[in-house]
Amino acid sequence: MAKSFKESFSINGEQLVNKVKELIEEGNVRKISIHNKEGKELMSFPLTVGVVGAVIAPVLAAVGGLAALLGECTISVERDEAP
Repeated sequence: MAKSFKESFSINGEQLVNKVKELIEEGNVRKISIHNKEGKELMSFPLTVGVVGAVIAPVLAAVGGLAALLGECTISVERDEAP
C-alpha cells in the first residue's frame, strides 16, 4: 500500500477551480478537501487513478458554484508519496 501525505493551500475563491484542475492534472492526488476560513469542511472528494474528463466535470461544476460563495478558503490535498 502506498504511503500518503497531506498539504494545504490557502487561496481566494476565484482561484479555486483553477487550483483544483491543476491538482487533478498532477495525477498523484488521492483526495481533495475544501474548507472555509473557519476550518469547516465544505466539500471533499476522492480521486482515483484514471479519473478524467466526463467523470470530473460534475465535481468541477460543484467547485465552481462553491467558489462563487467563498472569499478565502483552504484546499487540503492527500497525495501518494513517490516510490
